[in-house]
Amino acid sequence: MSERTRRGIAVTLVQYAVGIAALAWLVTQIDIGNVLTLLGRLDAATVLAVLAVSVAGLLARFYTWYVVSRPFGDVRYREAASADLIVKFVNQLLPSRLSGRVAAPFVIRSQMGISYADATATAGVHTGIYAVYYGLVAVVGVGFVSGRLPWGLLALVGLSTGLYVAAGGFVLIAGMNLAFLDRVIEGLAALIGRVPRVGAGLAERLRNVMEFTTASTVSFRALTTDPRVWLHYGAGWLGALVLAPGLRVLLLLGGFGSGFEPVVLLPVVLVAAYSVTLLPLTPGGVGVTEATATAVFVALGVPSDVIVPVILIDRVLGTYLPAVAGWYPTLKVDVSSLAPDREA
Repeated sequence: MSERTRRGIAVTLVQYAVGIAALAWLVTQIDIGNVLTLLGRLDAATVLAVLAVSVAGLLARFYTWYVVSRPFGDVRYREAASADLIVKFVNQLLPSRLSGRVAAPFVIRSQMGISYADATATAGVHTGIYAVYYGLVAVVGVGFVSGRLPWGLLALVGLSTGLYVAAGGFVLIAGMNLAFLDRVIEGLAALIGRVPRVGAGLAERLRNVMEFTTASTVSFRALTTDPRVWLHYGAGWLGALVLAPGLRVLLLLGGFGSGFEPVVLLPVVLVAAYSVTLLPLTPGGVGVTEATATAVFVALGVPSDVIVPVILIDRVLGTYLPAVAGWYPTLKVDVSSLAPDREA
């Protein structure tokens, strides 16, 4: 085993340890007996409403992929859904959301049958617009909690929010000039190559993307300059990342006999609290995201015995279950379809 491989394994183990430690900390903040009592109080109507909102949010998430892929072929909504689930699955294996998107062009090519050039543009536009919308909404949440949180927690949330805005802008600007990014892609491939087991394969496929940078630039510009893409994507993003989680948390708080004021700002505070998923602290932000969101809402006056189970349920329904579901469509991926499109 090479020194690089051992180092990569050690880093991954440390990241998982951080996530487990964060989850363990959450458990120490609550009275388990009281939490079980609260869960027992949830009536059937609340449970059904939470599940319905979760399904609607997932469908809205699928729609964002459909919006950015359908200009390039006869893409079906079901194919966009499969691509989203697979990318979500991969996101939980790698240290951050953006690093997980490295695999997206290959997933899109496999699931939707479009060229690598268009798949690369699709993945890039989805990542860029997602980050821009996320950052802008999170800024509103940060503005509301400013002065209400301990400075360290506010700095962490503010940093991750700022990174979302910066990352979104960078991806969109860079995507319009992909032909000049070969050196950046090569550096990123070298970094990804350090990931144990899958790193070498992903790095090689990432380098293959450089062959299609010119064609991808044309497709990228076509998407980002179309106001309808921004509008339709925004509608799906709003439903998946703001309305669904916000309503789910509000329903759970109400079911547990608690609340949040002002209600209208709950979704944007939640977006800001979850922004730490961008930081490469743990794979998929596991543990750290829940701990940070809990600390934010406790600082805003929500009892810890209430907000901890609420956050955990929200994350399971909104992130972890869809990620687990993404394992199944990965079994159907045609490996031969991952071969580069030489004629593109």
